[in-house]
Amino acid sequence: MFNRGVFGAKCKTCVSLAISRIKLLQNKRDLQLKHMRKEIAQFLLSGQESIARIRVEHVIREQNIWAAYEILELFCEFVIARVPILESQKECPSELREAVASIIFSAPRCSDVPDLLQIKNLFSTKYGKEFVTAATELRPDSSVNRAIIEKLSVSAPSGEIRLKVLKEIAQEYSVEWDSSSTEAEFNKKHEDLLAGSKQICAEAAVSQAPSKQACIKSSPSNRAKPIVRTDAKKAPQHQQAPIPVSNVTLFTSSEIEPSAKNCTAGSVSDIKIETTSRSSDVLERARAAIASAERATAAARAAAELANVKFGSMKIGASS
Repeated sequence: MFNRGVFGAKCKTCVSLAISRIKLLQNKRDLQLKHMRKEIAQFLLSGQESIARIRVEHVIREQNIWAAYEILELFCEFVIARVPILESQKECPSELREAVASIIFSAPRCSDVPDLLQIKNLFSTKYGKEFVTAATELRPDSSVNRAIIEKLSVSAPSGEIRLKVLKEIAQEYSVEWDSSSTEAEFNKKHEDLLAGSKQICAEAAVSQAPSKQACIKSSPSNRAKPIVRTDAKKAPQHQQAPIPVSNVTLFTSSEIEPSAKNCTAGSVSDIKIETTSRSSDVLERARAAIASAERATAAARAAAELANVKFGSMKIGASS
């Protein structure tokens, strides 16, 4: 915490330096904006509208920063006039809350004015880190000026604002410019390529239409028939096994709706039958393996018994 009089002196010094620096930066940006607007007028005059559409975003950005500096200058003047009140009260006065919060919010976003960071540190020491964090993160009770938030925003300007500035520049430099193509470009809605192209989705939908019709034609209409896979004949004969009737799934015409769900039902039935046939093949292979293992075990036991008999006969002959 500061002693009485120390905070006021430091605050006045930092705010005064910030005001002087803001005025210098405003004069410098005025010259830059005039030069940039003149270049855009030349691009419009020469028919290079694509370059003018890009450059106008930089002009809008510089104009917003210039406007933000003008508001900050007014807030700094207000703070200097009320420094005795800030120094005498422990909490931030309500009439100064907007000015103080706006300066804190703008400090890290206006790198050209480092004096604002020193002012932010002074307010952080006096009012606490929670007060500074609320203004920096734009919490509901931060009281930051709405115009400051909009002018220092990093979002791209809308097409309407860009078109308005281009028309202002053309009118300022008396350039006869047809804005119809630029208006069409700004009003054009660009596709979201991450979600997929609409043209590709439309072609996929058209290609799926014949397959749906084929599924509807091939579905049974009068009576129930078992659905049997035609590729079962291609399997080797030693792997074929009779499939129980209980494992075969039957689909009647009443269960199949005459709509786009026919394709879905057909694909589901194919998957079920294919799964059943695969499971039956696996069971048959497992049974065959178990049978061969049992035969091998029986043969081994017979051989062991035969060897024991021969060995016993040899012992009897030797003892006699």
